[in-house]
Order: sequence, then C-alpha cells, then structure tokens
Amino acid sequence: MNILVTGSSGFIGFHTVKKLSKNKNFKIFGIDNQNNYYDVKLKRDREEILKKIKNYSFTKLDITNFSKLNTFFKKNKIKIVIHLAAQAGVRDSVTNPNKYFTNNIIGFFNIIQVSNLYKIKHLLFASTSSVYGSQNKFPLKENVDINKPLSFYAASKISNETIAYSYSNIFQLPCTCLRFFTVYGPYGRPDMALYKFASLIKTRKILKLYNKGNHIRDFTYVDDVVNYIYELVKKPYKHKIPYNVFNIGSNRPETLKNFLKIIEDNLKMKAKITYLDIQKGDIYKTHADNLKINKYIKKRFNTPLKKGIKNFIDWFIEYHK
Repeated sequence: MNILVTGSSGFIGFHTVKKLSKNKNFKIFGIDNQNNYYDVKLKRDREEILKKIKNYSFTKLDITNFSKLNTFFKKNKIKIVIHLAAQAGVRDSVTNPNKYFTNNIIGFFNIIQVSNLYKIKHLLFASTSSVYGSQNKFPLKENVDINKPLSFYAASKISNETIAYSYSNIFQLPCTCLRFFTVYGPYGRPDMALYKFASLIKTRKILKLYNKGNHIRDFTYVDDVVNYIYELVKKPYKHKIPYNVFNIGSNRPETLKNFLKIIEDNLKMKAKITYLDIQKGDIYKTHADNLKINKYIKKRFNTPLKKGIKNFIDWFIEYHK
C-alpha cells in the first residue's frame, strides 16, 4: 500500500511517518517544501531521522505546483493520502493572509484534485480546532456550526472542509477531516507555546503571557494524534457521501498558566513573565468532544499532560545540548 504524507518534515508529519513505517505492508512517501516559517534546521533534522527508515522515501516538493504534484502521483501510484502540509499559526495569518491562501487553499485544492484524478482510496486531511471560533457550548462536537471563523487561518481550514465535502459528494472520494486540538510533543514547532515557553525560560528571557494565562486549551499529545491517524487510515467512511469529520483532542482542557507551571517544574526554573491582554483572533477556550472517534475506531488514546510535557522537556534538553 503506497501512502503519501504531505508535510513530512513537519511536526505531526514526522511522527506520522514514524508510526506508519512500523507496518511493513506500507510504502511511505513524504513530500515537503521545507519553507522557512520556522527553523529549517529542525525540519531537516527530522528528515535525517526519517531517511533511515527502509520503507520511506522523501521528495522536496511544493504542493502549490500542480504539474510536479501530478507527475509525482502518476509515478508513485499513491493509494492513500495523509495531507498535513499547511501554513500554520493563527497570529501570522492576521499579517500574512496571502501565504495562507496560497498554501492552505490552492495547495489543498491541488491535493484533492490529484487525489480524485488518480482515484485514491482515502484522503485524510488536517483541519484545526480554530474552525470552532467563539463557540461556547463545551465540549465541542463535530456537528456544530463553523461559519464564523475568528482568523483567516481558521477560514482557510473551513474552506478545505467544504471543498472536501463537495468532492466526496460529487466524485465519491473518501475524505476524512481531522480537527486537531493544540498538538504538542518532542520535535514540536518552535512557534508553539510549549517550545517557546521552554526556550524563554531556559534562556531567562521575558515570556509574554496573553490573557494573563487564562486561556484554556485541549492539549493533545502527538503520539495520541498519530495513533488515531494510524487507526483511521484503512477505515474510510462507507456512506452515500463518504465524508467524515473527527475531533482529535484529549478532552482534558487545561489553563495556559497551569501548562506553564508544569514546564517550570520540569525545567526546575521560574519564568520571567509579562502579562498581556487577549490578542485579536485568539480563541479563549478549546475543549474537544472525542466520543465520535473513540466510538468509530473502538479505541482511546490519552497521554496525561504531565507525562507528555516531561517527554518534550527531556527531548528539548537533549536536542539543544
């Protein structure tokens, strides 16, 4: 079974390839443009680890280039696509919406177009908890209205979901949407809270805590995320319209200030904090209802937050030696 993971040099893509590679019946292909949204060295370091895997091969490729993407699909006879490549980040989308339009909307269209062209068996793609906007009925269920995004990043992901539904309806292309809730863990992105907080504490720099740390997030450990992906790969929705959507979250929300406290405890250092007001486009709370996916795959994955943060800090200290 030939499986393509887009964004394989990225955080979730890297861990997804590692998990899939344990199944020797899978031949895994990774593509990534390795852009400089954050430190390219980290992306290359991830690929250095992945290239040692025998049933994996990497190609540097930009999904916004339809011609090259089409050639790649034709050559490698892809049967399943796990689409994780995207321009991530809520705050950056406020100042650079063009990047999000190009990568998240045009890039996604190219992926779904070639997936349909070559009649792949299953397209799984990353969405985000940001699509829920300012919903305040928790935990968040997959069937609530998502038509009021608070950021262009969220809007780009909602467009992906809408396009995928239309392709499932028109062409019976099996699509599974994965709404990720604040994924964290080793080899994580430097622009995300865990990595940023650990770096600032370690270097004794000032840490900006928006909304005075009262944000609430459904932190989801990366191993749990890839375990869910692995279980879903061979379970496309068999329905008249073969489209499905799942929350991928822990269902155990925590405040950002408590999250920070666990990081301080692991580093045995105190943060130097500047408390700031909530930022435009920020969501106050996320809390995933994960009953749907647990029922669908008949399994549950839930790494405790303290264990997940300890794993990250252990990696962080080792990586930055």
